[in-house]
Amino acid sequence: MSLQAKLDAFKADFEAGKPPYSVPHSVIDAMHRATAELIASGAAGRALKAGDRAPSFALKDPEGQLVQSAELLRQGPLIVSFYRGVWCPYCNMELQALEAVLPEFDRLGARLVAISPQVPANSRKSVRQNHLTFPILSDTKGEVGAAFGLRFELPDYLVEVYKGLKNNLPAFNDDPSWTLPMPGRFVIGQEGTILYAEVNPDYTRRPEAEDMLPVLRQAAQSRAA
Repeated sequence: MSLQAKLDAFKADFEAGKPPYSVPHSVIDAMHRATAELIASGAAGRALKAGDRAPSFALKDPEGQLVQSAELLRQGPLIVSFYRGVWCPYCNMELQALEAVLPEFDRLGARLVAISPQVPANSRKSVRQNHLTFPILSDTKGEVGAAFGLRFELPDYLVEVYKGLKNNLPAFNDDPSWTLPMPGRFVIGQEGTILYAEVNPDYTRRPEAEDMLPVLRQAAQSRAA
């Protein structure tokens, strides 16, 4: 089953009010409204695109080790996947899909990191829960997400919904601002140019992990030439 098919199946159950979430229609309506407003804002169109220069970053992994994009790019192309946090079921399914394709990324000489604004303890939970073997990095205050054009502020009515669902983002992220990154996936070439970019303001829509393979194959061929 494709990643999007899994996400669609989960969304159907969630919006039907099935356990364990059993959320009322008012919550679903608020989420739909917020997504529609984010789409209408044009925020995704202002995010970095293929051909743009990628910002460099240095972020800590769950064990407190600093991971630098410049060092990773010396080894090969870099895949960067921004996600919202371990509390987001859609993000967890996406991380699992990336892990499944990791051997192919490795074969093509690419490195993969995932970035969220959550604190390292929650990143450790992401690793355990999703059985991940690639680095999960903490983007304190969402600054790297903002540099890629992904960070946005949740509307007040959605903040209240999240509080009701016990999604306390200030605690998850150690940041008083109620901000998140739009899910974004980037492939960065070794010279620092973005070769592939996929950003969607609808967090229930994610590209397949395999979608990056043609770009990575082309990059591998260029290195071998």
